[in-house]
Amino acid sequence: MSDFRQPGPPVWRRLDGVTPQTVQTVRTTEYADAHEDVRYEAVRSRDARFDGAFFFAVETTGIYCRPSCPAVTPKRRNVRFFATAAAAQGSGFRACRRCRPDAVPGSADWNVRADVVGRAMRLIGDGVVDREGVAGLAVRLGYSARQVQRQLTAEVGAGPVALARAQRAHTARVLLQTTGLPVTEIAFASGFASVRQFNDTIRAVYAATPSELRAAAPARDRAARRTATPSAGVPLRLAHRGPYQSGPVFDLLQREAVAGVEEVSGDLGRRVYRRTLRLPYGTGIVAVQEAAGRPGRQGGPGAGGGGWLEARLHLTDLRDLTTSVQRLRRLFDLDADPYAVDERLGADPRLAPLVAARPGLRSPGTADPDELAVRALVGRAEAERLVQRYGKVLDAPCGTLTHLFPEPAVLAEAAPHGTAGALAAALADGAVRLDPGADRDDAERALLAVPGLDARTVAVVRTRALGDPDAAPPGAAVPDTWRPWRSYALNHLRAAGEWENDR
Repeated sequence: MSDFRQPGPPVWRRLDGVTPQTVQTVRTTEYADAHEDVRYEAVRSRDARFDGAFFFAVETTGIYCRPSCPAVTPKRRNVRFFATAAAAQGSGFRACRRCRPDAVPGSADWNVRADVVGRAMRLIGDGVVDREGVAGLAVRLGYSARQVQRQLTAEVGAGPVALARAQRAHTARVLLQTTGLPVTEIAFASGFASVRQFNDTIRAVYAATPSELRAAAPARDRAARRTATPSAGVPLRLAHRGPYQSGPVFDLLQREAVAGVEEVSGDLGRRVYRRTLRLPYGTGIVAVQEAAGRPGRQGGPGAGGGGWLEARLHLTDLRDLTTSVQRLRRLFDLDADPYAVDERLGADPRLAPLVAARPGLRSPGTADPDELAVRALVGRAEAERLVQRYGKVLDAPCGTLTHLFPEPAVLAEAAPHGTAGALAAALADGAVRLDPGADRDDAERALLAVPGLDARTVAVVRTRALGDPDAAPPGAAVPDTWRPWRSYALNHLRAAGEWENDR
């Protein structure tokens, strides 16, 4: 298995009185020393709740780690803290081979934040810098390249090129350790411009050559490598922090599944979700397994620091690996911070018993924002008709998965009339942008300008396609005390049968 994951639950002591939100609060004060002392306490306690929220590096060893690293705790005077793995790498530190800090879940900040830094981080995660360069990223954000560089460096300690480089290195390690592909193919599949650049980056980040990194793969990854080929798919572990309620997520996906594009099979608790993906360089088919939910096992409430969902990706072009993984993470809401959500919502008398019954309940997103918008408008039955009539047939269908959902441009040309046609045209010509870097407020205004599109559908699109954790349908009696997690609050009510499901 690959390591878009964290290894299993580490041995750690709960750090009473300190949460990831404590770190964020201290970050906004002028007391930098207190800020770092709080982080050091998380490291000393090996608190997995902070994995992905920050990284620490040890000056005497030249290694950077995740907070829950099981190694001996270094002395405070030898420790430096970084907001991202890229920032640690940029300061000359290499990744720890024991805790694999590059494999932690992403920071929840980037999903919550609606500012330019949050939007930039989501776009970089989607592979925009690799495909379009820093100039393309800046155009999407509406800023100059220099402004983007300055804001990212100030906030996360690394610019867009360094952040993309760290992401490419992680993708390369996954392919090296879980597939038998030649090193040259892996270099270009990971997004590197040359084999030399690939070799230099791997040595800098992991202090090893690509061949040495492949030989150092854990036994489980070596076993997976024997069967992991482009035709067999790339095995993955999609990491999450804290508890994860996979049942309600798979229930939703099963209710919404559009024939030809999606399917959910298997018994309750062991279901498999499969779907087709339209990607920048080609197409893909993904299979994600429901976590059993047993205490102490992957995804279970007793998983302590977190767990993972097992997945397998079949791609026509391996350059789409990073992008497809990020889209799955948004679909399953794997970068969320359940501790922050549960703490706020659990303080509400109405929600407290619901949070206690379902800790770590997620707010699912989508793997294709444009597709989600059309489906939210027309409903499941009409979506299936559109797929069969206008969807692109896969070159190699897999069981019941036969089509890609039709692109907005195709729908706009084939069925230009009505609200669905107007929405498809707006998505196709860029009047409505729903990509990971879209401004949520601008997108909502553009959606409301589409003739016939009602505010309730727009709220669904804002929640699912734009990943807004604090969206609520118009007219809903949703108190401000549930902010900034109203999307999660409504999911708790839906799961408990106290709120009607949206379309």
